[in-house]
Amino acid sequence: MIFRLRLCLLVSVLGLMTLILMPMQHVAIRRNWPVARRLPHLWHRIAVRLCGLRVRVRGAPASGRPLLIAANHQSWADIMALGSVMPLSFIAKSEVGEWPVFATLARLQRTVFVARRARSQTGQQADTIAARLADGDAMVLFAEGTTSDGNRVLPFKTALFGAAQAALAASGQDTVLIQPVAVAYTQAHGLPLGFHGRPLAAWPGDVALMPHLLRFVREGAIDVEISFGQPIAFTAASDRKAVARTCERAVRAMLEAALYGR
Repeated sequence: MIFRLRLCLLVSVLGLMTLILMPMQHVAIRRNWPVARRLPHLWHRIAVRLCGLRVRVRGAPASGRPLLIAANHQSWADIMALGSVMPLSFIAKSEVGEWPVFATLARLQRTVFVARRARSQTGQQADTIAARLADGDAMVLFAEGTTSDGNRVLPFKTALFGAAQAALAASGQDTVLIQPVAVAYTQAHGLPLGFHGRPLAAWPGDVALMPHLLRFVREGAIDVEISFGQPIAFTAASDRKAVARTCERAVRAMLEAALYGR
């Protein structure tokens, strides 16, 4: 009974807030107003509280621009957690653009959709991301290309790191910042999730979305730690594959520190 009341409150408040902010965001996007970056940030700050997601931040987002954030990926909840910390936009697989409700929210977030398996489009997709970076948007790249079980970091895909190379020309600057960021789900109701408890928050692609979402909301008190690493200066002389490997190592180290204290 209590869960049903919480769920009704969550759906009602988020639905009302979305209906209020949606037309404002549509206009802001169409007219390229800076507030288009701020409204999704406000939505996420409220959403994490309603969902019972407590966000702890270690380190700090880079203040410089252009900024590409290279993060690990475990769940739809990553988007709320990261989105509550700072104004940013995401790079998502093209399939998300076809999901009911989530596709609309993603577009309002000014998400860039990419077809990861279409290698012939990689250059064009990198240029699209580069244009957004050059325009001052902080963009989040979930560099594993899929979701993990939350206990480890999968190998980073390197292709879309080429957006940093393209952003150098698009922005007319000598440096693009790439910042490694680790997302770690650490506790539920103040108790460590542990290796086998992590799937409560992590959402591998073979698990149905709605049952996972309801189980997450039912829990009602999950801690997530967002760790910002040292930004990497990407220049014309940088190797995107080497930078991707450096980011992967940094994210893995931060995830292990958050989960296991090492």
